[in-house]
Amino acid sequence: MTRSPSQNGPDDTPVDYDTDDTPVDYDTDDTPVGHDTDDDSLRTDGAGGAGGTAETSRAVTGTGGVPAPSAGPLDRLSAAVGRRLLTLIVGLTVLFLIGPVLLTFGASFFENWTGLAPSGSLTLTHWKQALGLTETVGASRGLGTWIVGVPFTGLAVRVPASIAFSMLLALGGVFVNLLVGVPIAYAVTRYDFYGRDLLNTVAVLPIVPGIVLGIAFLRTYPNLPSAIALVIGYSLLKAPYMVLAVQSSFESMDLRQLEESARSLGASWPRTFLSVILPNAKRGIVSGSIICWTLAAAEFNFSYIVYSRGPKPFSLFLFENISNNPFQRAAAAVSIYFLLVAAVTALLRATGERGFSTGGVR
Repeated sequence: MTRSPSQNGPDDTPVDYDTDDTPVDYDTDDTPVGHDTDDDSLRTDGAGGAGGTAETSRAVTGTGGVPAPSAGPLDRLSAAVGRRLLTLIVGLTVLFLIGPVLLTFGASFFENWTGLAPSGSLTLTHWKQALGLTETVGASRGLGTWIVGVPFTGLAVRVPASIAFSMLLALGGVFVNLLVGVPIAYAVTRYDFYGRDLLNTVAVLPIVPGIVLGIAFLRTYPNLPSAIALVIGYSLLKAPYMVLAVQSSFESMDLRQLEESARSLGASWPRTFLSVILPNAKRGIVSGSIICWTLAAAEFNFSYIVYSRGPKPFSLFLFENISNNPFQRAAAAVSIYFLLVAAVTALLRATGERGFSTGGVR
């Protein structure tokens, strides 16, 4: 249909004429009156009757002609019970994983464990024995305690030497991983140089198991103090976790653009790296630090071979409290480890959030 120049009707409504001089009125939306756009274009049965229009309206939604999804029995069943079933599965999985931890933590406060549940009255005896705060005949004797003063209070707290020493050893390994792992992750992400793939492969793969590295340390550095050997060994064994975590953060950024923007504003390269690049990678750095500390504190094979004298590493603390001791005392030692991991994780996250702020808008 071709539209001819319009003329005004009796009510000043524009009237167009078809090719056969039949006037065609137009509605306010420029649709010819009497020509329903949904009438002819949406008929599929060929008859053009009312039945075809009703059938088409049920099969087509909207003006775009997109077929409506058919709701079969499986779809209706999924809509009815899908979310509830998923919630139930997730809840059971979490209970299966967290249940033993909660049960172990609760059992450490009871006197006995007979049958399927702990029994007896509540007591802190097992915690005191595991921490070495009471005289016992067993593994915890001779661990010793450190007297730590609480700032601004004048109070002194007795901290088991093995626990405090282990925390410092694991933090020392994390510090070495930060000094070595972050630059390696940055270099293999930012630059293209000879041996880049080899360095990346060596950095993210564990070199040797802890027991092999411990024997190598004893043969190569027989006079090396055990504390220094433990820090170096922890950093070597856990370095891949730091490199992978930080590298994933660097790969999500446009390092070249960030550097060029900072340098164009007059920042030197060290300031660009410390105040622009590292704050943007803080999530990977904090995650890598938490993983490295948690695994280093529980590293048993390397610690068992390298340790010679002084306060025991935390893995040996766990081993001695678990071996040849009642379950309640072993449960207390394991609960101490869980609490330490939670406390150090919160501390590292808080330190990362504060230490990586550039002073701008987050």
